[in-house]
Amino acid sequence: MRTIDWNDESKSVVMIDQTLLPVELNVIECKNLASLCEAIRSLRVRGAPALAAAGGFGMALAVTLSSANSMEKLLNDLKVAASTLIATRPTAVNLAWAVNRVLKATEDSYDLESIKDIVIFEAIRIADEDVKINKAIGKYGQKLLDDGDTVMTHCNAGRLACVDWGTALGVIRSAVEKGKEISVIACETRPLNQGGRITTWELMQDNIPVKLITDSMSGHVMRQGMVDKMIVGADRITQDVVFNKIGTYTHSIVAKEHEIPFYVAAPVSTFDPNGWEDTVTIEQRDADELRYIGDVQIAPKNVDVYNPAFDATPMENITALITEKGIFEPPVLIDEILM
Repeated sequence: MRTIDWNDESKSVVMIDQTLLPVELNVIECKNLASLCEAIRSLRVRGAPALAAAGGFGMALAVTLSSANSMEKLLNDLKVAASTLIATRPTAVNLAWAVNRVLKATEDSYDLESIKDIVIFEAIRIADEDVKINKAIGKYGQKLLDDGDTVMTHCNAGRLACVDWGTALGVIRSAVEKGKEISVIACETRPLNQGGRITTWELMQDNIPVKLITDSMSGHVMRQGMVDKMIVGADRITQDVVFNKIGTYTHSIVAKEHEIPFYVAAPVSTFDPNGWEDTVTIEQRDADELRYIGDVQIAPKNVDVYNPAFDATPMENITALITEKGIFEPPVLIDEILM
């Protein structure tokens, strides 16, 4: 089952509601742009590649629901929809990449119907390509894992962060598919526990051995010799840093201290050739994500909170970048990878 998909019969976006996992596996349907944007902001759908699919399908929703009676008006409606979608998650570059790719595809349109056909076709193609890309990432990345390795990961970079298969977890799945015995240590990933809720659930579904730890235990387990490799995903890769879920930077420092290879698995659509650490906006999340767990209050209601969704890991802390084009060791020139 795909994490997110287009239902051509109902002209809607269907997705797994990730906020309900692991208690409930529920598929929801977004029939308009507002409901899709809410799903993106509330993390019902999350993960850079899955957000790319969401962006493409959001444009498909917009073109389907538009009442425009001219090409000019329809293209303007699509530009408005694009801005709305991109604003929902400013740090993850894949969302904007997909939206802009769909917009660019409309340059070949010649009438109203061709615009609609092109937008829906391109959105579906982005989703289909994601699965193939993740398989390619896994094919390259599995070579870095040895039989018997224990791999630590942070947040969720599995099939639920993509359309299917996954990036970081896709590497692990590919290694297991090759017959290697791999076990995983999953960091819980506070404050929303995507590692505890989603990564562990995914791996258990696949019968891949997984052990859950708190984020603050990573240094301890590395020092105890319990970790052979670390693999994470990425939400944006610039020339100097990798932006990923908050806590990734800390893990990279500890891994470097203990000489543990630290890998980043991500599609090239995550690369931002024009970006640098100081030019990227890091999304700030709701303070109540730290004040509450679900409906349970765990901190004073009026305590001041700092809650960035992502941090930046310097390239010098990264052993290699695993992409569908191969494995690249920093320092690398992003423009050369994108060629």
